[in-house]
Amino acid sequence: MKKRILRYLKHILGTLLFLLLIGVSIVLFLNGNVHYSDNPIKKAWKKEGPYVFYKNDTLLSVNYVTGNRNDGFKASHKNYNINSELKMNSYFNLDDSTFDFTIDPNIKTPESIYNDGGKILAISDIESGYKTFRDFLINNQVINENLEWTFGNGHLVLVGDFVDRGFSTTQVLWFIYKLEQEAKKLGGRVHFILGNHEIKNLQGNYTKASLKYFYVASILQKQQYELYNSKSFIGKWLASKNTLEIINGHLFVHGGIHPELANYKTNINEINQIVRGNYRQAYYPKKGDSLEQLLISTTKGPSWYRGYFNDDLTNEEIDKGLKLFNAKAVIVGHTIQRKVKKLHNGKVFSIDVNHPKDYRKSWPNKQSEGLIITHNKYYRVFANGSKKEL
Repeated sequence: MKKRILRYLKHILGTLLFLLLIGVSIVLFLNGNVHYSDNPIKKAWKKEGPYVFYKNDTLLSVNYVTGNRNDGFKASHKNYNINSELKMNSYFNLDDSTFDFTIDPNIKTPESIYNDGGKILAISDIESGYKTFRDFLINNQVINENLEWTFGNGHLVLVGDFVDRGFSTTQVLWFIYKLEQEAKKLGGRVHFILGNHEIKNLQGNYTKASLKYFYVASILQKQQYELYNSKSFIGKWLASKNTLEIINGHLFVHGGIHPELANYKTNINEINQIVRGNYRQAYYPKKGDSLEQLLISTTKGPSWYRGYFNDDLTNEEIDKGLKLFNAKAVIVGHTIQRKVKKLHNGKVFSIDVNHPKDYRKSWPNKQSEGLIITHNKYYRVFANGSKKEL
């Protein structure tokens, strides 16, 4: 009887082990990982923020949140004249670090086309991972250990989805803002191309945001949509950004260019203007076809389209999209890949990879990648600063 029970148990254990191995194989095949815990420090906030809102035409309200679940939370508020020099800092509790920046009340819409021959480093879909983003830029000599711009006249292109799915959204956005200000002073450029998740936040759609920001808004005595509405400084800054930009002959867009777009007589400036005008409008299909409806569609729009990864897309259709913008190649994020790769005979470069999360413990641990374009050559660049030509 005992032998029969032992055989039965061995059979069960063998079956469970076999199923576990199959599960692990599927996770690895799908480029996934297993999330097994989070660092509890994510729930302890020390000067979380700043959250900056317009009080009126002359005043800005600067707010920080501090506390934890055991001791409770509190918010600090201070008003500043909008025309004074506003020196701020943002705290990151995972490694007890801060960075400083200055708020410039003048928010301008960036240009759509740049042509100066400068080096380009592109990365996408950081998804609220401040440490991952910061360390990647340090190791690839875009900034130094003091977080100062060292990329000269180079272009740092952020191809969308730097928010949601993580606990450092505020730090990531202010870090981009800081880099944007400093790069410009030193002859470089930071290009923040909005992805579908930035647009979701502008629309008040927080289904993919960390629950943290629901509580932050409540502590600030606000609704969550107010974190990025037109009375939010960071919301107003986000709403000024483009959906597409052409840099040294390369088209950067989060999702891609649907073939139907080539049927319209339009240009990059008009496209950006139309999409910006709809950033705060939730999309819903309307009767009839129009350029506007195509551009804001959640399946065909430039921040949402995934057609480059379908087998039925032809080279001719890709060429039509490139010809519309007089571009030699398009660089996209949005659709996750195992690695940065060249597709469709070098007409498409896909750069969305599974980046590590700040507070998340997962197996296997992923490594960030990006794309460097210099002297008409394309390189897959790694988190440690090494690179490989594509």
